[in-house]
Amino acid sequence: MTASPSAPPLPSVPTAGVWWGTDAHRAYLLADATRQFAFFRRSLDPAGGFHAQDFDGNPIPGAPRELHATTRMVHSFALGHLAGLPGADAMVDHGMAALWNLHRDTRHGGYLWSFAPGGGLADGVKLAYGHAFVLLAGASARQAGHPDADRLIADVCEVIERRFWDHDHGRMSEEYARDWSVISDYRGMNANMHMSEALLAAAEATGDDSFATRARGIFDFFIGQIGAANDWRLPEHYTRDWQVDPDYEGNPMFRPRGATPGHSFELSRLLLQAWDMGGRRDATLPDWAGRLYDRALADGWDRARGGIIYTTDRNGRVLRASRYWWPVTEAIGAAAAMIKAGQDRADDYLMFWQAAEHLFIDREKGGWIPEIDAENRPDNRQFSGKPDIYHSIQASIYPLLPGLSDHAGQLRARAADLR
Repeated sequence: MTASPSAPPLPSVPTAGVWWGTDAHRAYLLADATRQFAFFRRSLDPAGGFHAQDFDGNPIPGAPRELHATTRMVHSFALGHLAGLPGADAMVDHGMAALWNLHRDTRHGGYLWSFAPGGGLADGVKLAYGHAFVLLAGASARQAGHPDADRLIADVCEVIERRFWDHDHGRMSEEYARDWSVISDYRGMNANMHMSEALLAAAEATGDDSFATRARGIFDFFIGQIGAANDWRLPEHYTRDWQVDPDYEGNPMFRPRGATPGHSFELSRLLLQAWDMGGRRDATLPDWAGRLYDRALADGWDRARGGIIYTTDRNGRVLRASRYWWPVTEAIGAAAAMIKAGQDRADDYLMFWQAAEHLFIDREKGGWIPEIDAENRPDNRQFSGKPDIYHSIQASIYPLLPGLSDHAGQLRARAADLR
């Protein structure tokens, strides 16, 4: 993978035929990953953290630096560093400094949701969602050899253990004020899904299997219990005692009402990662992965226009028909994982990439367009600019690798082939 100051040419996705595993497929993924890294490396702010970027890649004046964006940049450029991308280590180092010096709350502990350009506090809320990504960033930075990764992992694990982990139920509570006073009794699947992702990454980075054991507990509840009882749809919202709250609706991006097919695709990939990490002995995990995948495809794929609708109710009826880039990237990742696990999903995989190219990939300016309107035109009702690299870079990088787990090790071993 080579450095580039601008977006290199991108080949085309074929309209039909065999694509998975071909030289053309590999060239496309490498080109898209290179273009993404070129676009987002422009976000580095010498004053601290990363600029939010507009559609052209320029800084959005005054935009706060949110925790999930900082951590995702660390994770994504750690993958780039492992793949041999020149200069990616500087992006990781810059992000790690921002996490420790600007997001970390030296007064109350934990990690602040956002800081303003220049370093002042913007929003001091403490969210399980954000702390899951701190652990993911630390795990990925450790795999990339960053010298500060161990202290970040140790610090965030202590916070998770003391403040967020519900020891009685084996999953994460949700949200607190800066001083750790309780904001609400809300419980959510999204933060727990991302915590399972971070726990698997931490298990691979540290060799500590207790992280993977906790991830399995999250899967057992949300998929083995809730998914199985709801025709393999996954309700997003819960009460304090972990009962489904079907009428809850909060932030339209992070907490929309209903079930989110994109999250089911994401979890199907994570289930196969966990299955692979466990020696492929537990047949339950690929079975759950297949059921989630099939339900998400049936409920979420927009057959008329392409893309994946955002949310459905508990019976699969559309609640929010908006189409964003990230569910398509997660469908790509899930289909790739299913293929690696021996399932015939190559047609689905090609279909998802065709939708990505037609609807979301910005060939002119780089990066992916985050949302489209009913006529498939770029829209900005939910997002300002191009939010971050995390979902789309994984869609380009993970299918390049032959295995389902140990992405870092595979990237390290294959770096010379990715240049």
